[in-house]
Amino acid sequence: MTSPDETIRTCIQMLQNISEDSTIPRNIRRVADETKTVLQDESRSIGLRAATAISLIDEISNDPNMPVHARTRIWELVSQLETVPLD
Repeated sequence: MTSPDETIRTCIQMLQNISEDSTIPRNIRRVADETKTVLQDESRSIGLRAATAISLIDEISNDPNMPVHARTRIWELVSQLETVPLD
């Protein structure tokens, strides 16, 4: 079982990959960048960062302009974040 810190690092890397993918619409890449910033903010508890990130990602997960491969990555990312305990 991975630690919450490792999970957050993995999610940050996944968000980085999404934000660098030019086949994904700009508004989705922008939210990926914002979410990455939230996850990196160590002034908040790890559970709060994960919950905030899930909330941000949920807003874009139903975007009709999102390519199928990006939607799959987003769902995988949410699944990872849901394993982080809320403290």
